[in-house]
Amino acid sequence: MTIRLYDTSARQIRDFTPLQPGCVSIYLCGATVQAAPHIGHIRSGLNFDIMRRWFEYRGLEVTFIRNVTDIDDKIITKSAEQGRPWWSIGYENERAFTDGYQALGCLPPTYEPRATGHITEMVEMMRGLIERGHAYEADGNVYFAVTSFPDYLRLSNQELDNLLQPSGEGETGKRDPRDFAMWKAAKPGEPSWETPWGRGRPGWHLECSAMAHKYLGSAFDVHGGGLDLIFPHHENEIAQAKAYGDEFARYWVHNAWVTMSGEKMSKSLGNSVLVSEMVKRWRPIVLRYYLGTPHYRSMIEYSEEALREADSAFARIEGFVQRAAELAGRQVEPSPEVPPAFAEAMDDDLGVPQALAVVHTTVRQGNSALAADDKDAAVARLAEVRAMLGVLGLDPLDPHWAGEGDRGDDLHGAVDSLVRLVLDQREAARARKDWTTADAIRDRLNQSGLVIEDGPQGPRWSLGPR
Repeated sequence: MTIRLYDTSARQIRDFTPLQPGCVSIYLCGATVQAAPHIGHIRSGLNFDIMRRWFEYRGLEVTFIRNVTDIDDKIITKSAEQGRPWWSIGYENERAFTDGYQALGCLPPTYEPRATGHITEMVEMMRGLIERGHAYEADGNVYFAVTSFPDYLRLSNQELDNLLQPSGEGETGKRDPRDFAMWKAAKPGEPSWETPWGRGRPGWHLECSAMAHKYLGSAFDVHGGGLDLIFPHHENEIAQAKAYGDEFARYWVHNAWVTMSGEKMSKSLGNSVLVSEMVKRWRPIVLRYYLGTPHYRSMIEYSEEALREADSAFARIEGFVQRAAELAGRQVEPSPEVPPAFAEAMDDDLGVPQALAVVHTTVRQGNSALAADDKDAAVARLAEVRAMLGVLGLDPLDPHWAGEGDRGDDLHGAVDSLVRLVLDQREAARARKDWTTADAIRDRLNQSGLVIEDGPQGPRWSLGPR
């Protein structure tokens, strides 16, 4: 067994060897909580949730850190615009992110630190960098001197002479315009914390370097995030951490974006689709299928048609699982091992599309067994499908999803009782050979969005594609 991952820093797929045998440490850049999450935000969490699940399936103990950036320029700007405390905006949106992750079945992180809870660690890191000659104070700001770190820009493969460093308001006193702020001097009315260089607040990049060091030590396995974070965020994290003396991340893994009309989904561009709205229109498990089954390094172009296709594709999987489970008449546990072709695909840079093809092949085999009334074969395929779906977080029989939990168990039970009454009427019509009435009942149910299937165990219903 060898898991291989595309390492952005090496620009190639590499064999994954954990720093500590049997364990994996992951740091994922999480939410910046200036607004509620759109599906592009949640995609990153989903992709790394699948990575984590695969590591765990392979027997590795995972420590998974996903931070919360709860103070930055955008949060402060919104606070001023809305006349609300910055922490109120941050906490409200942090809860929205948590709800989104939970709705789509992401496992909770091992730790989820907030930036404002780690000012002490940031001050300690800045003090060390100043002592080593990599940082300096000016006008109450603390800057990192990029020319003091020879490997700067190695991750993003840029030329220092051509660098245009993003710079915020009030960043005065730089010795070199390419230097970046680790700490920003306090402005009137803005949140601030006391430091040896005066009151101020942290820069975005410093937060993650300090929190990764706090929770994962001086070296860890995987640092993850979206492609848009490679520069400046991850490049600046590396500079701070390594200049401080840390080995830092050994593998850099970046997920691609969700796009709309070819552009990255973004609140600032006005082309974002909020998770809170999407889960009202689509079942969360279908949304997870849509966002989680393309390869993590492939762009996803958002469209309603693509979501309908995902809905139909997952309905085929779910339909087999439900029919086979009913035929078994008992709880069928997932197989202890996934099929070899599925494992081979997942080991190869988390090849979810190829792994999903194995799922669909196994579903077709299972449906053939159901059609042949081969219970043993159908149950065996069900166990394999459940094992594979479990890795992807898509097992409809998992307690998180069972009974349409996102719509409420009570609602599902009430609908089931009503549909059963109508199906009993249809069965009575069929028994007296009143085919016109029986067909009319079925057609009306289909028009209501329900799919009726007749099988050896009698008729069963499911929600049809949207």
